[in-house]
Amino acid sequence: MSREIADHLRYYAELGVTGVSRSAQWRTRPGEASASDSIPSGRRPDAGDTDAAKSLLAIRTEIGPDCRRCKLHGLGRRQVVFGVGHPAARLMFVGEAPGEGEDRQGEPFVGRAGQLLTKIIEAIGLHREQVYIANVIKCRPPGNRNPEPDEVASCEPFLFRQIETIGPRVIVPLGKFAAQCLLKTAEPITRLRGRVYEYRGASLIPTFHPAYLLRNPSAKRDVWEDMKKVRAILQGDA
Repeated sequence: MSREIADHLRYYAELGVTGVSRSAQWRTRPGEASASDSIPSGRRPDAGDTDAAKSLLAIRTEIGPDCRRCKLHGLGRRQVVFGVGHPAARLMFVGEAPGEGEDRQGEPFVGRAGQLLTKIIEAIGLHREQVYIANVIKCRPPGNRNPEPDEVASCEPFLFRQIETIGPRVIVPLGKFAAQCLLKTAEPITRLRGRVYEYRGASLIPTFHPAYLLRNPSAKRDVWEDMKKVRAILQGDA
C-alpha cells in the first residue's frame, strides 16, 4: 500500500500538483452525499440517469456488435468499442480510436495510456467510474493508423448522440485527432490546448493524449494545467 501511495505522490509531483483539497466534495464516491450534498462527477442517481443509461444502450444496440457502416469492419477489427462510464457523467473524455488492447477487451483506454488516464482522473479527485470515456471511432483502424474521413463520417454521429445523451458539463478531447474532429479545425493540439471552448452546451478543454505523455513526460505539467481548469469548472469556480 505504501508503495502505491508513493507512486501516486510521485506522479502528482510530475504533474506539478502542489497540494490537495480537503473539501468533502472531492472525497465523494458515486451514490454518496458530501457535506454540501453534491456529487462533482456524476449526477445523483435518479430517473434521468436511468433514462440516459437506456438511451446509451439503444445507441449501442443501433450500432450493433458487427457494424459494417465503414470499411473498418473488413480490416481486422475484433469488435465495436462503444464507451464506458457513468451514463450521466459531468466529465467526458474523448479519444481517437481503439488500440489493440481496447479492440481485444472491448473497452476504451485499457492499456498503458489508459492506466495513465486513470491516474489523471484520480489526480483531480475523481474515479474512473464517475466519468465517461469514449472514442470518435468505435473500431480499431489497422496498425493504429489515423481514422480516415469516410470512417469519421460514418462513426461521429454516434459520438454526438453519446454526448447529447450524457450531457456532460466538461468534455476533454485527448490528443490532436479528437480535438480537431470535435472542433472541426486543422490547428495542432499545441495551439488548441490551454483554452476553453463552448461546445454543444459543454466546456471543451483539449489536452495531450496519455500515449503522448508516455513518450514526452515533460508534457504532464501542461496536462495538469488543463485538468485544473476541468476541476475548477466542475467545482463551480469558473
